[in-house]
This record gives sequence, structure tokens and C-alpha cells, in this order.
Amino acid sequence: MWTIAWLVAALSGLTSAHLAAWHSSMYCLNGTTPGQVNYNTDDAVLPLWKLSQSDYWFHHSNGCDQFPPAEGDFLELPAGGSFTVEIADNRGVTSLSYNGTHATEWTDGQNHTGSTDVLLDATFSDGCITSPNIHTQNETMASGTAFAIAYKSELSEVTLEDLVVFTVRYNTPWKRLTSYDVPSAMPACPSGGCICAWVWIPNGCGEPNIYMEGFKCMVTNATSTTPLGTPSAPVWCEEDQSQCVQGPKQIMIWNQLEGNNIEVSGLDLSGMPKSPAYNTKCGFKDGAQDDIFATNASSTPSTSSPLTATQTEQTTATASSTPIVANTSATPSTYTPTATPNQSSLTASNSVPPSTPAPSCSASPSTPSPSSPPLSNSTLSFPLLPSTPSAANPSGPSDIPSSSRTPASTGSTIPLTTPPSNTAILVSTPSPSSGSATCKRKRMSHTRKRRFISH
Repeated sequence: MWTIAWLVAALSGLTSAHLAAWHSSMYCLNGTTPGQVNYNTDDAVLPLWKLSQSDYWFHHSNGCDQFPPAEGDFLELPAGGSFTVEIADNRGVTSLSYNGTHATEWTDGQNHTGSTDVLLDATFSDGCITSPNIHTQNETMASGTAFAIAYKSELSEVTLEDLVVFTVRYNTPWKRLTSYDVPSAMPACPSGGCICAWVWIPNGCGEPNIYMEGFKCMVTNATSTTPLGTPSAPVWCEEDQSQCVQGPKQIMIWNQLEGNNIEVSGLDLSGMPKSPAYNTKCGFKDGAQDDIFATNASSTPSTSSPLTATQTEQTTATASSTPIVANTSATPSTYTPTATPNQSSLTASNSVPPSTPAPSCSASPSTPSPSSPPLSNSTLSFPLLPSTPSAANPSGPSDIPSSSRTPASTGSTIPLTTPPSNTAILVSTPSPSSGSATCKRKRMSHTRKRRFISH
């Protein structure tokens, strides 16, 4: 019989992980095993380092780009407004699993103390916070994250030159709920929606890698028809802001085997090794990027960071110069991350917990099921996630999906029903974490312990 003591011990093992932005509109929300929904998945969080262009592009290295969100699920981008996602190391510690019972204000599902800039109870290694493993020394030094958009509806058609960074949030990642601002002049997407990418380059504190994941997105409340301009590669310009690229900018590809569009060397003004970042060091302002439209001329990319032959070949497509009008028949789903995660207390009982979030880089696939764990009511001590928010249970992160997500290969969604009595549930037991600040290539081969529960 599982106990609360076991649950607490297992959760305490979630101390070292990488990060991703979570939303029902993301690719590989359910993991990367066809026909299965993994509530503990961390497939989207794996960092990208020294990979070929075909592998790092939209996280193809583990097949994440092959599992689109459910039909009708879009990340809504209100022109002139803002949107919120959940940055976390595992789906299990977001509102998208277990009705948010394992979600806190932090990225690892734990409760931390201290000021907004310093975590008093964090684990440090060489001055870097390793638990939660957010690859920074403190909030002030967090390098910043960004979203880019391509006005194409098929991810497979998107190239580097299609993606334009349209919003940046300084001093992130730090906490789970993170909001981004949308330029007021953003034009509408095609009828099939747009493709967005969440990107991040940590400021040292480990392997010098990048992060990139895909989303289906849709601009709402659009009034402008001015298209986005063709983006240029950013350059390092911390020492002289007049050298920053003006106008629309590409996402930054760095430390890969091919396709790199920015190179840096030496030390930054703080005396640390230079690391490209979505902040003033590379010419990105905080918030909505309002200089990305075709009427704004962009500067020529610096000769110090030329495009490689491979990159040039794969970025021949340019942004459309004609306005794109959205099909008003498309109705995005309404999942919105909650500002107050469900902090239901865990009381001692003999009931089986829904499952415990697996540590990043070592999630095991589970059986397809609705957004709450598919355990029978006789053994489930947590409430099942309703398909429609009610007054008693407001929409959770306004992004709790109305149905569970299924990879494209299955072509259907899974209704909220109690599983048959012979359903087997795969539960991952988190393995202890070393708390190391360095991201190792062996992250893909974490050892798992599996336990099957029959109903």
C-alpha cells in the first residue's frame, strides 16, 4: 500500500531538471509515445546542444515535433494584450496534470523561501541554483525567455527566416506562471493558425545549450494587416547598443553542429563568459517587440555572425508581404493558467496517490487517459479534473484543456471517463537527483523504476 510518506519522499526527489513552457497548445504535451498520455512527461524540457539542424529544430531530437496539440487547441495571443504559460520541469508539476495538486509558484513543484531575487533554501553549486535547476544565480541574472511566431500553419514548413521574435520576458525563467506581452499591431494568422516557438538560452550555470519547443498559436483581436518583416540574425551588442540589430530578429541558434546564427567569445561586462541572451545584450527589449513589422527597416546582420551554408539553404522562404486574414470560424480552446495553483493539502490516508511527477529527463509513458490520473474512484484521493470549469473549480490555469491530448497518429481525443477495471497504469518512481549544475548528454537514459497498478 502506498503511503503519504512515500509520496512526500518521491516528490522531494524532484530537485534537478530542465525547463519548458507548458500549455495545452504545445507539441508533445502528452509525451512522445504514440497513443499514450504521460502526465509526468518531461520530453519537451530536454536541452539542445551540439545537434544537427534537423534534430534541434523544434525539438526533433526526441520526436517532440511529431506530436501536435489536439485539434482546436491554440495559444491565444491577444494583440495589445498578454498571455500566460507555465514554465516547469515536468508536466506533473503544472495545472495540466492531477488538477494542479502538485503545482506551486515555482518551476519544480516545491515551496521555496526567500526574497524575489534570492532563494534561501535553494541548492547551489559554484554559485548557481541547481534546485530548482533554473540555470541562474538569482532572478536578476536569469537570462530571459522569448516567443517567436511564423505565419505558417504547418510546423514542417517553418524555417529560421520565418520565425520572428515578438515578445521577450526579462529575468526569466524564475517562477512557474510567466506572462508575455503581444504587440498591438500583430496581424491575424492564417485560418489554420500560426506556429510559435518558446526559446531560451541560459546564462551559463551548466552546459552552454539552447531550448526550443513548438506551439500552435492564434493572434486574437487583430486590427492591423501590416505583415511582419523578414528577421535578421541578432548580434552581441552589450558594449555598444548602437550596434544592435534593429527591427525584426530571428531566434538565436548557438553551440549546435550547424546553423548557428550567433557566435560570441570573451567576457561580458560583468566579467562572465559571454552567453547570447534574450535581453539587452543581444538587442532585445523587455516586453512586446514593436519594431518587427514590414514598415520598420531592419539592419544588415553583422559579419561577425554569418549564416552557414546549411542555414542559408533552409531559410530561403521569407515572410509573406501580403496581409493574412484569419478564418473567423476557428475557435481556439480556452485553457488559461491559474494565478493560484491548487494547493490542496495531502492528508494521511490509505488511498493511492494519483501518481507522482517524474523527475525531468526521466519520465515514463503512462496509459492514455483524461487530464487527471486514470485511477478508479475507490483508490483516488484527488478530485478528477472536470472537462468544463465550474464555479467550484474555476478554470485552473486558464489553460486546463477541455479534453486530454492525443498525438496526431491517434487522431482523436480521450473523453473524461472512468477507465475499465482492467486498465493498467504506469507510474514512474522518481530516482534521486545529484543536483549537478552541468547538463550531461546521458540525460536521455535515466533509470526508471516502474510499478503497475491494476483496477
